[in-house]
Amino acid sequence: MKERKKILFWYVIADYLAAALAWYCFFLFRKLVIEGQHFSFDIPFRDSNFYVAMLIVPELWLLFHYLTGTYTDLYKKSRLQEVGKTIVVSFFGTIIIFFLLLLDDYVRRYSDYYLTFAAVLSLQFLFTLLARLAILYRVKRNIYTRKIGFGTLMIGSSKRANDLYEELSNKETDFGFNFVGYLELNGGVKNTLSSNLKELGKLNDLETVLDAHPEIEEIIIAIESSEHPQLNNILIRLADRNVTIRIIPDMYDILSGTVRMNHVIGEGFIEIRPQLLNEWERITKRWFDVIASMLAILVTLPVTLYVALRIWFIDKGPVFYTQERLGQYGTPFRILKFRSMYMNAESSGPQLTTENDPRITPIGKIIRKYRIDELPQFLNVIMGDMSIVGPRAERKYFADRIIRIAPYYRHIFKVQPGITSLGMVKYGYASTVDEMVKRLKYDIIYMENMNVMLDFKIMIYTVLTVIYGRGK
Repeated sequence: MKERKKILFWYVIADYLAAALAWYCFFLFRKLVIEGQHFSFDIPFRDSNFYVAMLIVPELWLLFHYLTGTYTDLYKKSRLQEVGKTIVVSFFGTIIIFFLLLLDDYVRRYSDYYLTFAAVLSLQFLFTLLARLAILYRVKRNIYTRKIGFGTLMIGSSKRANDLYEELSNKETDFGFNFVGYLELNGGVKNTLSSNLKELGKLNDLETVLDAHPEIEEIIIAIESSEHPQLNNILIRLADRNVTIRIIPDMYDILSGTVRMNHVIGEGFIEIRPQLLNEWERITKRWFDVIASMLAILVTLPVTLYVALRIWFIDKGPVFYTQERLGQYGTPFRILKFRSMYMNAESSGPQLTTENDPRITPIGKIIRKYRIDELPQFLNVIMGDMSIVGPRAERKYFADRIIRIAPYYRHIFKVQPGITSLGMVKYGYASTVDEMVKRLKYDIIYMENMNVMLDFKIMIYTVLTVIYGRGK
């Protein structure tokens, strides 16, 4: 973990220095080439704008990189994909900086704007990419030489699992599998892996082992064909875990095209990543969430202030109400809402809201009807705990009860919870656990089809729900 934080630190420092150097070179280019060619008088190289920009521009680039997910999974980045991502982020970041800082420059020819844009883009891309490739080269080298690795758990103990372990261990080039141990399936197949790996328990101990070994982030499922009926159960139990699952394929899987190879000389696995969206889709959704949340906060500011003052002066209590909910991968977070119930409304334990619930205050009935109580959750979105559109975040108490009835509920933890959802649009609020299970199918449908356009449609339907007061 220390090594990863060290790499992250140098990655951020490299991006900062690359942005500062790119801006310095651009400023020099602008003074000597663009302005120096068109003005007859001497132009000072350094002025107040130069020093201000040297402070602001690098921080802006770090913000762009952070919002686009650059600083996640550094050890698993593909250098080729990083080239493409750097191009795209550099392009859109240059557009923003151009309109913020450069559009009001005095130029003699309109073509100088194109030259300015090209210079900023080229310098930013070149310096950023060179620094990143140097760091990623060292990271990959450390992985290939087994200096660093990813905690890996093998599920299965048969000859197939043992053969895979020996094949991976004997390769000159390593791919980061740092085996912690293995789990034996519950009988049926001869154990041949015990001489090479430590047995951590049986399959029934899966959750306990993962909790005891937080370093595990890769799970390889190496089971025989006769054990395949247990595969669905394993995948459901791993659905809410932030781990990459790799399955040794049968020939049918290979011919059907489900096998993915991340390295030319690597093993072919059926790979199930913890994220349902690819990197570009995650970046787009995140940008959409942040920008839309900021706009929503600005647009609804008068309503927010009125409701806050109304609750404070009339209901005589806290304006906001926080409650622990389960987020992506089952990670707890504090959801923020306007308080719509009387104090100590759940003194007798967790309860779901019902029709004409006596715990709801007079102003609470209004803000819940128009879903105004959920406006503070846009702050949760900006902080990264939630998305605007995603499955409803539930409390652990109710999530555990749903899982007893529908174990596949764990799949919704693969995505961030949302302020609104397809389930809320199609079904609405649920007053019982059984109704939660019925609403669940819409959340699963959303997860199988999620994209920005679908999010936009759900937001439109949500706005209509607010306008017509269909909440409760």
